[in-house]
Amino acid sequence: MTDGVDNQPPRLSIVVPAYNEEECLPGLVAEIRQTLVAAGETYELLLVDDGSTDRTPAVMRELAEQDSSIRILRLLQNRGQTAAFDAGFKAAQGEVVVTLDADGQNDPGDIPKLLPFIADFDAVCGIRARRNDSWIRRISSRVGNGVRNWATGEDIVDTGCSLKAFRRGILQQFQLFTGMHRFFPTLVRFAGGRIRQIEVNHRGRQGGTAKYGVGNRLFRTAADLLAVVWMKRRWLRYEVVEESRS
Repeated sequence: MTDGVDNQPPRLSIVVPAYNEEECLPGLVAEIRQTLVAAGETYELLLVDDGSTDRTPAVMRELAEQDSSIRILRLLQNRGQTAAFDAGFKAAQGEVVVTLDADGQNDPGDIPKLLPFIADFDAVCGIRARRNDSWIRRISSRVGNGVRNWATGEDIVDTGCSLKAFRRGILQQFQLFTGMHRFFPTLVRFAGGRIRQIEVNHRGRQGGTAKYGVGNRLFRTAADLLAVVWMKRRWLRYEVVEESRS
């Protein structure tokens, strides 16, 4: 919630992309509000509708009518999670931007655990401890993380965990393309940022059905990985000094 007295921007911008998540949003929004009010944080909650075909937009409007901290962004067509995150990043006003999924598997109660580290790091990435997923999802995630780290030279334990906190300044250096949400930590490093990783809670889906499975991500992720490797080799890195006139 933004301070209405001095009209200062909130400290936190919480960005939640949602595609057909009408069942999950009310409970998730309530948990976010309860957590951040108890923590004494000023915040805005950016709900980004990724072209949903169910009642998700209507549910968002109902929630916004009850909570002035909520801002709604709508993608007129389904463009994927990266596009939804990008829209949220560009609209965010807070100095710290926190991301999490709309399905409730990320625990909003963990948001305050990330925040102390943002003073010394440009991004804080969650690691899903004791994952509440099927064995095939856990194995595919472990293999995927290993391949990404091998190809990019990274050491990110859990790229698939959406619960992350970023300094807004580092996000402003991102140039995003479809599928790049899986590589946010790598893009932080490309921009010269520092990353901290901490364990967070992981829960079962709070309602609805999963939108992405192992099969429909495999080939897309492989293509995205090749693009990121290309970007790493060609990323502009230089220091410049303007000499003063004598």
